[in-house]
Amino acid sequence: MGPHPYQRFVADVARLSREGKRLPLGGLAPAPRPTLAPNAPRVLIFAPHPDDECIIGGLPLRLLRESKMRVVNVALTQGSNKERQAGRLVELEGACAFLGFDLATTRPGGLERVNPKTRAQDPAHWKTCVDVIARIIATHLPRVVFVPHDADHNSTHIGAHHLVMDALAAQPVGFSCHVVETEFWGALGRPNLMVELSEADVGDLVAATSFHVEEVERNPYHLLLPAWMQDNVRRGSELVGDQGGAAPDFAFSTLYRARRYGGGKIEDAWTGGRQLGRNDDPAGLFT
Repeated sequence: MGPHPYQRFVADVARLSREGKRLPLGGLAPAPRPTLAPNAPRVLIFAPHPDDECIIGGLPLRLLRESKMRVVNVALTQGSNKERQAGRLVELEGACAFLGFDLATTRPGGLERVNPKTRAQDPAHWKTCVDVIARIIATHLPRVVFVPHDADHNSTHIGAHHLVMDALAAQPVGFSCHVVETEFWGALGRPNLMVELSEADVGDLVAATSFHVEEVERNPYHLLLPAWMQDNVRRGSELVGDQGGAAPDFAFSTLYRARRYGGGKIEDAWTGGRQLGRNDDPAGLFT
C-alpha cells in the first residue's frame, strides 16, 4: 500500500527545505524598486539586530512597492559580537539594497546594551541612546514607525521597544505618527492587523535574509520564513479576525499591532482587527 497524499505532501515540504540549503546566500541583483518622490512619506524600521528588517519587513515592503513610501531601516545595533559588527553591517547593506530600503546607522558599531536592565540601572547611558534615536526621528519625521512589541522575548527587542517609545516622548508636543508593533521571538498577544503577502514579496524577503550570510550559515532560518508566514494566517484568522470564523484565503501573512502616537500618548489605531489583502492599498491604513 503506497503512501497517502498527506505523507507525500509532508515529504515534499521536507524535500524543498533540503533543496533550499543549496541555494546561494546573498549576492543577488537588487529587486526592482519604484521611483520615489523627493517628499515621499517616510517609514522607519527600528531593527534591534541586522536581519530583523527582513523578517518583519512584509508591510514595509508593500508600503515601498505599492504606496511609494520611502522605507528607512535604522540599525539600532550591529549585534553584540564586536568582531562581527563590521561584517554584519556589510551584510545589512546588501539586504537593504536588495529590497530597496534606505539604511541609517546610529553610531560606529551600533548602540550597545539596548535592554531593559540598562534602562533601569544605567540611566545616563540610556539617555545617550534615546538622544540618538530622538534625533533620527526628528530628522526623518516619519509617518510610520515599526518597532518590536514590549514582550518580544529577546532582551534587545524589548529594549528597542522602550528606546523608541522614550525617543517618541522626547519629540515636540505637536509631533504624531503611526506606530506599528512587530513580533518575531515572542508572539503578539493582541495583534490588530494581518497583512497578506504575495509569493513574490515573500520570496524577496527570504532572499534578502540570505544576505545575512554568516547568520544563516549557522542556522538557515531564512528557509523557515514561509512556514512562519503560513502559520500567521492560522493565528491571524482567530486573533485578528473573528474567533471561530473562516480563515481568509491568504497563503502568507505577517501580524502587527497598529497604533497611533500623539500628544504624548499611544493608543490602538482602530477598534477590532483589520485584514489587508494583497489587492488592498496599504497606505490607507495610515491616513
